[in-house]
Amino acid sequence: MTPAAVADRARHIADVRALEQPDSAAIRSAMVATRQITAWAEAQHAALIGRLASVESFPEAVIAEVSKGSLSDAVKARERADTLDAAPAIADALTGGSITTGHVDAITRGCQRLEPGRREEFVERASSLVDVAVAGTIAEYTRRLNLEVKRMQSDDGEDRLTRQRRDTRLSTWTDNEGMWNLRGRFDPVTGIRMAGRLDDAVGILFAEQTPELCPSDPVEKDKFLRAHALDRLVTGITAADDEARDGNDHRAIPISAGSARHAAVLAVIDVDAPAACSCGAASTATTVEWPIPVEVPHRVLVELAADADVVGVVVRNGVVLHAPGEMNLGRSTRLASRHQRRALRSLYRCCAVPGCSVGFDRCKIHHVVWWRHDGRTDLANLLPVCSKHHSRLHADGWVVELGPNRELTITLPGGRVMSTGPPRRSAA
Repeated sequence: MTPAAVADRARHIADVRALEQPDSAAIRSAMVATRQITAWAEAQHAALIGRLASVESFPEAVIAEVSKGSLSDAVKARERADTLDAAPAIADALTGGSITTGHVDAITRGCQRLEPGRREEFVERASSLVDVAVAGTIAEYTRRLNLEVKRMQSDDGEDRLTRQRRDTRLSTWTDNEGMWNLRGRFDPVTGIRMAGRLDDAVGILFAEQTPELCPSDPVEKDKFLRAHALDRLVTGITAADDEARDGNDHRAIPISAGSARHAAVLAVIDVDAPAACSCGAASTATTVEWPIPVEVPHRVLVELAADADVVGVVVRNGVVLHAPGEMNLGRSTRLASRHQRRALRSLYRCCAVPGCSVGFDRCKIHHVVWWRHDGRTDLANLLPVCSKHHSRLHADGWVVELGPNRELTITLPGGRVMSTGPPRRSAA
C-alpha cells in the first residue's frame, strides 16, 4: 500500500464520519480502512526499528523514549521488527493492510517455542501460510502455526519427554484485583508427581473439615481445596499453625523440603539530607516491604507482623548506612549473600537500568567490575539487573560505572550514555 493509498483511506474514513447517519456497510468499510492504515503504519514502524538497530546499541531504550512507552513494550516491538525482517512475505502483507500485527506476533511466539536452529525453518513455513493469515483471524492463524510447531518438534528426533522437561515453566503475577496468580506448565512425569501430591494433601488435610469460606459448588470446591493444599505443601504450614491462625483443626502433612519459615519484613529507613528540615535535623521516611506483592487488609498485616522477622536497613542518598550481615565478601564467593540482596533491595525496587521496570525479585546481582576481572563481591560492586539486561552487559560491551552514592552511568558502544542519580524509594 502506497502513501497515496493510505491518504485515500484516510479521506474515506473522514467522509464516513462526516455523514449524519451512515449505514452499516459504510461504517464497516471505514473500519476496514482504519485497520489497513494501522497495519501500514505498524509496518513502517517496524522497518524504522530495523534501521535504528543498525545505529544504536540499545535500540529498545530509544523506542521506549520515542513511543513514550515501557521497555517491555519496546522489546516486543523489536521482536516484531526482527520477525518481519526475516519474513518478507509477511512484511508485505502487513504493509498492504491485509494482516495485523497480531498475526506477526503469532509467528514470534512460535519461534520462541523452538530451538534457535529451527526458527529459520519455522519462519519459512509461516511465510508460506501467508494466505491463511490473510483469510483468517489471529486465532485461526495461531492454531495453524501451533500445528507447524508440533510437526517440527515431532520431526526433530528429540525425545518428547526431554523436550517437555525443557519446556517446563512457572510464572507468577498480581492481577488488577490484587490476587496473586500462579501458572505453570510441567512435563508429564513431574505433573504426575505433583498431581498425586496435591490429591494426597487434599485427602489428608480436608477429609473431616473444610477451610472457612470454601464454596459449595463441587467444581469450585475442588479448585479451592487444591489451592489451599498447594499453600500448605509449599509453605509447610502444620496443624498447629492453622489452629493458631484461624481455629480450624486441619491436619498436618509431612513436608520433605524443610519446615515453615517466618515471613521476613524489610523496614527501610531512608534518612534524607539534613537540609530537608528547617530546624537543621535529618528527616526520615520509612518504607515497610512485605514478602508478598499484593495488598492485604491492615488487620492481616498486624497478624503477620506479630510472627514476622523484622529486618531494618538504614539508607541515605544511595548509601546503606546500616544493614544486618556482612556487606563485603571480597573474593570468598561469587554469589551475593541474602544480607547483600536485602541491602540492595532497600535501595532498588527494580532493575537498575534506566527505564526498566522488571521487579527486584526477578533481577540478577551483577558485578560492576566483573568477577572474571577480579571484581569483588562487595556491596559497592553489586547492582541488580534483569536477565535480559544482564546478558547485554556481558555480551554487548556496555560500560557500567557507579559513583560514591550509586550514581549510575552506562555507556553504550555507540557512545550513547544513560545515567541516573542515587537510587531512591518513595515512602510507604
